[in-house]
Amino acid sequence: MEIGLGLYRQMLNKEHYQFAQQLGVTHIVAHLEDYFSANPQLANNNDDSWGMGQNDDWTEDFFKTLINDMAAYNLKLAAIENFAVRHWHDVLLDGPRRDEQIEHIKRIIRAAGKAGVPCIGYNFSVTGVWGWIRGPFARGGAMSVGFDKNAIDSDKPIPVGQVWNMAYKDKLGPDLQSPVSNMQIWDRYTRFLNDILPVAEEAGVIIAAHPDDPPVDALRLSAKLINSHDAYRRAFEINSSKYNTAELCLGCLQEMSDGNIYATVEEFAKNDRIGYIHFRNVKGKIPNYHEVFIDEGDIDMARIIKILKECNYQGVLIPDHTPELECAAPWHAGKSFAIGYMKALIEQVK
Repeated sequence: MEIGLGLYRQMLNKEHYQFAQQLGVTHIVAHLEDYFSANPQLANNNDDSWGMGQNDDWTEDFFKTLINDMAAYNLKLAAIENFAVRHWHDVLLDGPRRDEQIEHIKRIIRAAGKAGVPCIGYNFSVTGVWGWIRGPFARGGAMSVGFDKNAIDSDKPIPVGQVWNMAYKDKLGPDLQSPVSNMQIWDRYTRFLNDILPVAEEAGVIIAAHPDDPPVDALRLSAKLINSHDAYRRAFEINSSKYNTAELCLGCLQEMSDGNIYATVEEFAKNDRIGYIHFRNVKGKIPNYHEVFIDEGDIDMARIIKILKECNYQGVLIPDHTPELECAAPWHAGKSFAIGYMKALIEQVK
């Protein structure tokens, strides 16, 4: 298995490629949507919006440039994480441009395949990552994020012009998005998978689904989709293509109310259903949990590595988001600690 680093759009540059190279990672997971700043910190994700979605076209040349820039630092592109909101807002909302946007996603997948992008991760969610609170939740008061459903207005409606906590119109509201039922979100998702997976197979691009974060039944009057271990299995049953995989976030799996994380990881690894892994730790479960350092949470991370080795998992693990260390570069320090710990686990666990 390989260790990678996730970089936000503004961090896809020489400085951060060199940082990754110095850490000894081999792969990059790239976020191309325009959220977070060049000096990122964990956000209060119940803010009104993460900002305006970018409108770039992701072409074959665009992907090739990205891959070549990384190769100059002996890094490989493991995956693109998330479509841009403006690329697929009506796919998520079942809006009037739904079919047009599906065709655009197909073009992106074909371009990715031609350029050599092996995987595209995504989170099929109307709400997106919303409801976090920021606080000193990790060891020593390190800043991290948590979720407490009782501390937020979980039924706060979504304004028209927003999806996945990102704006796709210049002005939000004043009208509100219609509620989304469990049946509706699964119908939209089924159509999405069946539309794009034949193209993914032709292009040789793995499609990897991130679980809901937080994995509750509903937020902001919109039903969640992959909010349980069984919901992941249902996603695989919809379309049995080997290109239909999990962007397997260990933190989200542990936060879920059902299932056994070790059994699920083993099952998905044995069945080759893992696109790549978000290797992070948490304390607690819904409706109340905190993200913590990789070595202090409820998940036995060494046991996860042992399972992955026994199942001959050959894919990429990244630390995803991490608590921030008290220093001049909290994001970099947090990632450095996590990656060092991951490298030691892989080396020592037999």
